[in-house]
Amino acid sequence: MIIAGLMTGTSADALDVVLVEFQHEPGAELEMGLLGFREVAFAEDLERDIRRLLCPEPVPLDLVSSVDARLGQASAEAVSALCAEHLAEGRIPDLVVSHGQTVRHDVSRGHVTSTLQIGQPAWIAQGVGSPVLSDVRARDVAAGGQGAPLAGILDHLLLSGAGEPTAALNLGGIANITVVAEETLAFDTGPANALIDLMAERISDGALTYDRDGALAAQGTVDSALLQDLLAEPYYALPAPKSTGKELFHAEYLDRHLGAHPEVTALDVMATLTELTAQTVAEACRAHQVTQVIASGGGVRNPTLMAASERRLGGIRLRSSDAALGLPAEAKEACLMALLGWLSWHGLPGTQPGITGASTPTIAGRLTPGKEPLRLPEPLEHLPKGLHLMKED
Repeated sequence: MIIAGLMTGTSADALDVVLVEFQHEPGAELEMGLLGFREVAFAEDLERDIRRLLCPEPVPLDLVSSVDARLGQASAEAVSALCAEHLAEGRIPDLVVSHGQTVRHDVSRGHVTSTLQIGQPAWIAQGVGSPVLSDVRARDVAAGGQGAPLAGILDHLLLSGAGEPTAALNLGGIANITVVAEETLAFDTGPANALIDLMAERISDGALTYDRDGALAAQGTVDSALLQDLLAEPYYALPAPKSTGKELFHAEYLDRHLGAHPEVTALDVMATLTELTAQTVAEACRAHQVTQVIASGGGVRNPTLMAASERRLGGIRLRSSDAALGLPAEAKEACLMALLGWLSWHGLPGTQPGITGASTPTIAGRLTPGKEPLRLPEPLEHLPKGLHLMKED
């Protein structure tokens, strides 16, 4: 089965697209091979409008509707382009899985009350011809779960044979970890690039949307008073499972803290925000007594953040998913979408109660037919024994 996975995360700067091949025999591991991957930058107007939707202020409904359509159209174009590069002429994926852009993830007293991802799947089904699985978080929320982090199922299948307590870390806009030990649990640790990206844009007068190579943070010095103020955020003390997003960690949130420390320079703010991510991640990992951390996401390409994380982790081994697993760090979440699609297609749950806090495991997403009627296989009774990455020839 060949599945295209689409992911746009809380950084909201690009669309990650993968083509993944799955092979499976009942009772065996699921084999997963990465056929192709690309990162597609959003058109300037689409990125601008997505970022407007992520601000805490009210937005007009016509903007939501417009972004929903345009993101669906952009997703269809990205999948079609990747298929043209890596599949035989005329071949389309058996399934496309689109995460869409999260524009709301509302949490009240530790419970997720609603989650909303947009990026109209009908445009993808029409443009590509394949059936599309979308809206992959809502069912877990309906079952009392956090709807996040979804990476727990991939990490569980991939790392359950690691032989030592392992944390899979994703450094996107928000940082999350999956702890794979005797039991598997997962949760958002706090901001990764969300606040860092805000400062990069301010320092560069809009020329940068992220701290490229960690160069800005490397020029600053951590301000201990600001760091302690940021660390007092109540979210960090909440027990897992828990989730968060830009509904909490946004520009106004940052400005409230900076207003109490007007003497801190912009570069020192950047260094302090980078240290905040490193410290909150490290504290979460130490609390669960892991012995190694395997990191993925865009933050892996920030050497200043990775160095701070390694220092904060102390004796806990830190490696990228590229080095540890042969899985490109930027492609992991899109591969996760493809895996969720394979599981749902075969009637298997994409979440587990210990990972998201849901009352029951749930099958993820809703299906939009492609050019042919939907024909699903006979459901499988059990999850695969594990997940094995097939190496390229």
